[in-house]
Amino acid sequence: MADLHNREFKKILLIKLSAMGDVVHTFPVLNKLRRRYPKARIDWLVAENSAELLAENPAISNVIAFPREEWSKPWQLTPYVSASRLVATLRAAEYDLVIDLQGQLRSAFFTFTSGAPVRIGFDKPRADRWKTLTRKIPDEAKKHAWQGAREGSYLAYTDHIPLPTLDAHPVERYLGIAPMLGLDDGAPDFTFPIPAEASTRIDALLDYYGVAKNRVVAVAPGTVWETKQWQSGGFAEVARHFLKKKLAVVLIGSARERAICDEIAGLAKGTVNLAGETTLPELAALLRRSTICVTNDSGPMHLAVALGKPVVAVFGPTDPVWAGPYHRDGAVLRADLPCSPCYLRQLNRCMHGHACMQNVAAGAVIERLEGILAKLPSRDKVLPQPSAR
Repeated sequence: MADLHNREFKKILLIKLSAMGDVVHTFPVLNKLRRRYPKARIDWLVAENSAELLAENPAISNVIAFPREEWSKPWQLTPYVSASRLVATLRAAEYDLVIDLQGQLRSAFFTFTSGAPVRIGFDKPRADRWKTLTRKIPDEAKKHAWQGAREGSYLAYTDHIPLPTLDAHPVERYLGIAPMLGLDDGAPDFTFPIPAEASTRIDALLDYYGVAKNRVVAVAPGTVWETKQWQSGGFAEVARHFLKKKLAVVLIGSARERAICDEIAGLAKGTVNLAGETTLPELAALLRRSTICVTNDSGPMHLAVALGKPVVAVFGPTDPVWAGPYHRDGAVLRADLPCSPCYLRQLNRCMHGHACMQNVAAGAVIERLEGILAKLPSRDKVLPQPSAR
């Protein structure tokens, strides 16, 4: 480790292939790497659908898009051709350091085949790490929770990031690499740029809908897992509450989440539904314009936190310590049932009628939102507009 601490790497590849929230959690590592190696080439291998969030980041030399969706049809030739081309690209770069923060077979494959002499990733799962937990975790959660580098990926690494405990947020887990490379020990820095054109388009959209830019309650009801979905009626009740207070409520999400946003918009007349209408940089620009965000366990939640915005999130099958908004006490509401967290993804596998989410009342969410809004500095408060004279 001392050798790595003092070495001046010139060509670095950072691998994080997964979704928006995980990419956001990696920003502190990227920013520390750039400060430690100001003249180095730092590339990022990322899933294609998250690449646009990184495209104009000055800390990144090159964004390399991994066509993750192609692997939804592994029986076709296309993903293997793409993978071979990607391997050739990585080998041609001649990286001297590759950091794999994904810790799965496919990320380890690219780590190993890059040919880099130093390859850093997580250690393998070890049963004794569960003894470091100070909380009781249901057995179902233990079966599905992250415990270390998966699918034998640890074998691809020359050096392993220490994992003193599993009771840590991903941001802290990723920053376990800092002492290995001599990165600064300052607070995590989530800074990332939002392109000017993204902000311009969001301003134009808000103007079109007559929304004041400092009076937005952003609602992100979508999620990839069925079990993380809070009821649409609950989101609608929250929306109606703030609409009655003459605040703007904007529904956000991807095109895949348009259906649930349409349902909520139908139940809460007057909401602005932008689901599927924004790019990731535009979503970031919209959240930056917002006063507060209410959501499930979702990517927009983490993006809002990175932008310094207050959030309220309903949690059920996932653990707030492992997946919650980073260092945001009081941001999470959950029913605290003995069966949760469970980390089950499909509703048909839940034996308790989705009680962990159904038992979170809209009134409790509204109360939490109002409590947070009341504590904001006066310049950030959302107040009813004065009556027209």
